[in-house]
Amino acid sequence: MHFRSDGLALSPAEYANLLARLADIDGIAVDEFSRDGVVARLEQRMAALLGKETALFLPSGTLANHLAFRVLAQRGRRVLVQRESHIYNDSGDCTQELSGLTLIPLAPGRATFDFAEVAAEVERAEEGRVSTPVGVISIESPVRRVVGEVFDFDEMQRIAAFACERRIGLHLDGARLFLAAPYTGIAPQTYAALFDTVYVSLYKYFNAAGGAVLAGPHDLLAELYHQRRMFGGSLRQAWPYAAVALHYLDGFGERFERAARIAETLFSAVGEHERCVVLRSSAATNVTRLRVYGGDAARLPERLLASEVAIRPALRSTAEGAEFELITNETILRRPAAETIEIFLEALAST
Repeated sequence: MHFRSDGLALSPAEYANLLARLADIDGIAVDEFSRDGVVARLEQRMAALLGKETALFLPSGTLANHLAFRVLAQRGRRVLVQRESHIYNDSGDCTQELSGLTLIPLAPGRATFDFAEVAAEVERAEEGRVSTPVGVISIESPVRRVVGEVFDFDEMQRIAAFACERRIGLHLDGARLFLAAPYTGIAPQTYAALFDTVYVSLYKYFNAAGGAVLAGPHDLLAELYHQRRMFGGSLRQAWPYAAVALHYLDGFGERFERAARIAETLFSAVGEHERCVVLRSSAATNVTRLRVYGGDAARLPERLLASEVAIRPALRSTAEGAEFELITNETILRRPAAETIEIFLEALAST
């Protein structure tokens, strides 16, 4: 059991053995440069789950977001994004360098920018001395850099209506979208319905070795595989990614809902310990922070690992204690909740 990432963190041996089992039981139809075969099956399945007409496999979320911006930026070359979003922080200015798109960051330190911020920026861009219209609004939710918080749904709906009225393209970076449902009660398809395009990661919790899916209307995405190849994204064969993602996609919603409930029970029990404070906002999803008091608090990972429970090292440590980030995933289902609670309480008692 671990609390280190969104997924199972399969080892190379586990991944290879899983592929062998899938090939033996069901067979795996190979693709040709990321087209047809099991890749097409995955695309069709994800499109249906997201309520979109079509979907396209891509090797990375960076390329999925980038290509979405390219096809949506019909009205203008500016793209509104969250300051804490993945595309703004972790993509090396790819949209600017490769597609001439300018990212405009909003809401520093927050998961949500509000309608007023969007309207003001759109007006400023259009009414300036040189008109530079906003062509795309991109929203990431949940936002990993803001402790996995979701974008406020009411603001999302207001912004979506505004974008539709102004004919501004709307993209959802939903890399972790399927993780949010147990916490928000909002289905992925309901979120996706507000947007022209939506990207979902295949490796974060569907446990593929890599890959992403971009879903949207047929008229936008039907020929996008040409741009995928232009950017070097048409893998010779993508079946090792697609087959595993399809396998874990089956029943994921039900499994992760159980995992979230067990985690809630765990954090409720841990939060009652005199030396521990659980830090979660009302917008939180599967990321929880624990503040543990005591001079030996930084040794909590070592004590948990003795019982085969892995967490990350402390985010910060002082003489008064340490703070840890725990990420809920399906591995929490591998033990009874009572046993996991006991392991944590015993480890806290000895720090």
